[in-house]
Amino acid sequence: MDDVGAVIPLPGGGKGNGRFRAVVVTMVPEAASLGDDQWRAAEAIVARALASRSPAVRRQVGLFLRVLDGLSLLRHRRRLAALPPNERTRLLESLSRSRLLLIRRGVWGLRTLAFMGYYARLEAARSIGYRASAAGWEARPTEARS
Repeated sequence: MDDVGAVIPLPGGGKGNGRFRAVVVTMVPEAASLGDDQWRAAEAIVARALASRSPAVRRQVGLFLRVLDGLSLLRHRRRLAALPPNERTRLLESLSRSRLLLIRRGVWGLRTLAFMGYYARLEAARSIGYRASAAGWEARPTEARS
């Protein structure tokens, strides 16, 4: 993990985290412009979040990503990462409306991880003007508080 150039493998992320990246780009289209270092930062954020979860939860995330890949193969004859963005969007949107609560929860869980990985990066926080501080409002300039 100390090797800056190494990909941090995520559960079910696929080769080079291709499945995970496909989900992130689908849910946060701006992520398509991320460079390798930015992807590694996003994946490290998600890896740290998953590391604090139980092994069962990590297995569930990995299994759900593999299930998405399998559904993509069945429906479109292409793996998730190889699907055009509009078809990936349609697939994930249809699953987010599934009658099965477990499937809906899986999609929303991946959405949460995608948003966390993208928006928790310092560059993304700066680009949207997010300036939260542990010091609370006292850390903000006086004119910004009024």
